[in-house]
Amino acid sequence: MKKSLFTLAILCIFSVVSMAQSEFSKSAISIGLVVEDLQKSIDFYTNVIGMTKTGEFSVLKEKCQALGLTDSYQLDVSVLKLEDSEQASEWKLMSVGTTAKHPEQKFMTDDTGMQYITIFVKHIIPIMERAKKHQVKILSGEPSTLGDNRYFLLVQDPDGTFIELIGPK
Repeated sequence: MKKSLFTLAILCIFSVVSMAQSEFSKSAISIGLVVEDLQKSIDFYTNVIGMTKTGEFSVLKEKCQALGLTDSYQLDVSVLKLEDSEQASEWKLMSVGTTAKHPEQKFMTDDTGMQYITIFVKHIIPIMERAKKHQVKILSGEPSTLGDNRYFLLVQDPDGTFIELIGPK
């Protein structure tokens, strides 16, 4: 019995030490998305998806050039989150007034790179109703069942990024 408790204690200590040795300072990911129309995208993500705008910042053109971010643009970034908490992932939207150079996507496989995000929700019906109210096309049906009281909606943002929404009705 003492040997088992000692082994369990060692495993717990090892687990805590292993977690503390992660090379990441945050467990959330911040994702930047360049969009054609910043206000239109902010409206979509806040009024249809339900995200919250939690901040904004700018990076001057000279700093963008020095960091290798852009060749000739200042970046004005709006930060959105699913909830206003330090642990929440950031969805950073920015626009430099250019149009997309990739083909219009009808399916996730029509282009390479980041094509979709998945958001898990508490209830899918309110999002579906907001999408209809804002005339956002629901690509998946109304809503599609995944089983186990989980449903699926697929929409696209104004720039074509696919948004999967999964949750109970």
